Amino acid sequence: MTGVPPALRERVEACYRTAEQALARRFPRPEISLRLRGQSAGAAHLQENRLRFNPVLLAENPDAFLAEVVPHEVAHLLAWQIHGRVRPHGHEWQALMSRVFGCDPRALHSFDVSSVAPATFPYRCGCQEHALTVRRHNKVRRGQARYLCRHCNQPLIPL
Repeated sequence: MTGVPPALRERVEACYRTAEQALARRFPRPEISLRLRGQSAGAAHLQENRLRFNPVLLAENPDAFLAEVVPHEVAHLLAWQIHGRVRPHGHEWQALMSRVFGCDPRALHSFDVSSVAPATFPYRCGCQEHALTVRRHNKVRRGQARYLCRHCNQPLIPL
């Protein structure tokens, strides 16, 4: 857990203590890392008992991140350890979020992700402008792909 801020480590531990008290059983502690990029705030790797968090979104939203994202991801691990394979945001996970952690069981965070949003490239069709990701833009440039507008069915042309 090198490089993990103490506040994050302590919040994960607090969630586990809360769950153990509410559910009257012990749970193994997960490995924690800050190796998540992109627009996701957190990820739970169920079979590996591992949590990954986004360091940029944690730094930009520390209070909300600790209050919402950490219990969200811990609840995924707990649902797996208690129930086995279940829907990611199904009834079991929702019950843990609301009854054990007292959190609103929302599947997505509402953080501003502009600082971690991927670069896009402007394209145009017959009816509007589009923003293609770097991957799609490079495929167009290499002649490996051609994209059509879903509305007018015309090819997307780089601006």
